[in-house]
Amino acid sequence: MLLTGISLRLGQPERELVRICEKKLRGPCLYFKILKKSLDARDKRDIRWVYTVECDRRARKEPPRVYPKIAGPSPRVIIAGAGPAGLFCAIRLLRHGIRPLIVERGKRVEERAADIEAFFRTGVLDPKSNVQFGEGGAGTFSDGKLNTQTNSPLNREVLDLFLEFGAPEEIGYLGKPHIGSDNLRRIIAAMRGYILANGGEIRFSTVLDDVEVKEGKPVAVWLNGERTECDHLVLAVGHSARDTFEMLFSRGFSMEQKEFAVGVRIEHLQEEIGRAQYGERFRELPAADYRLVSHAQERAAFTFCMCPGGVVIPSASEAGGVVTNGMSNFARDGQNANSALVVQVRRQDFGGEHPLAGVAFQRKLERAAFEAGGGDYRAPVQLTGDFLEGRESSRFEGVLPTYARGTSFAPMQAIFPPELVAAMQSALLDLGNKLHGFAAPESVLTGVESRTSSPLRVLRGDDLQAVGKAGVYPCGEGCGYAGGITSAAADGLRVAAAISRKYIKE
Repeated sequence: MLLTGISLRLGQPERELVRICEKKLRGPCLYFKILKKSLDARDKRDIRWVYTVECDRRARKEPPRVYPKIAGPSPRVIIAGAGPAGLFCAIRLLRHGIRPLIVERGKRVEERAADIEAFFRTGVLDPKSNVQFGEGGAGTFSDGKLNTQTNSPLNREVLDLFLEFGAPEEIGYLGKPHIGSDNLRRIIAAMRGYILANGGEIRFSTVLDDVEVKEGKPVAVWLNGERTECDHLVLAVGHSARDTFEMLFSRGFSMEQKEFAVGVRIEHLQEEIGRAQYGERFRELPAADYRLVSHAQERAAFTFCMCPGGVVIPSASEAGGVVTNGMSNFARDGQNANSALVVQVRRQDFGGEHPLAGVAFQRKLERAAFEAGGGDYRAPVQLTGDFLEGRESSRFEGVLPTYARGTSFAPMQAIFPPELVAAMQSALLDLGNKLHGFAAPESVLTGVESRTSSPLRVLRGDDLQAVGKAGVYPCGEGCGYAGGITSAAADGLRVAAAISRKYIKE
């Protein structure tokens, strides 16, 4: 029996749900499963948890997902990138009987975490091991959000695989699931163990230097200068793999510009966000989040990657550039809340027809932020009130920045083009009317948030293969086909299924 719209008041135990099921079933409940749980805070005087549950008087055992096996020996599949797209592609291939090789320019997640901490502390950047590059991809050092705006049937498989490798049970039913950066590191290590134990191979600190194509098909790749033959190549690189995109362009891959968004990180006190969202009972609830959109100007603006109880982290992957991102652990128990506040960047903003023009635009902002911050990976910051008034800040007023490398006061007007500044100012005022305190003068803006999504797309056909390059599969967020952990992982599963179908006998 499926029951929807069951609500519990704050403080009511979830075991009450079983009692409600037994009443509906008119007997004992031997099978019970929460399918969805979300918070209804529209009336702050009567906040409730709302559930969809499945129950039965008979015990049930859910059947395992079946993966048909390929016929014959395993083809040589090389996956470039060990982010969500690459890892999930590899796991799905293994379950079909295909043993892939993953190549990742960065390091294992444990070593990568140490390199990142060293960068935060010293300002010495490793361009191959950082927040952008390494096992798990950029999402490993984020909030680990798993909600997505796509409706792919593969999204459920993504959640189930995360659960299989140790994710918190609640991600299977929460309306806004998140794993947390601390849990993600453990889960990714477990995925690596599975891939290696089942015949897959992973090479870290290995760069995809070149692709050798003959008669429109890949025959080999060059890895750290050495030639390796392959039957299929999956391009699961992240959107910061700028040198890889330059190489692909030089090798005649069809690519196009893609619009994206840039802006700043905005920080508030978490308790103020909680009070604005839930009223005075906010302490009885999980750390409050928000997702806001503004159309105050023709150029849309929105919040992105909101991190309750999190920190703003240094996320550069190139020398001489400052990049910010947000990160939360599973508990979300930090003092500040932060999110990206970004505005649309259009093709005319970065000009020209070259597919990599958007990369150049991002890089220009990152270098301007580096200079404004002092040239040592400190980030430029400005209070929201001063930004709106067009003046430089001189002291903090209650909200302290969490950016680990330190900050320098600098006006965002010196970093961003005037049209983007105007769009951010209009958005702040508009969003302040939608969420009380969002545009509070003491909130802190940290620049720059430049890596929200890929500024290009490597074109592929309906068969998921690169246009004119049979056997090469552009995949995931970096190649322009996803927008977050879940959609990138789902695209990895989709590509794995497409490759496997070539070898499975009906």
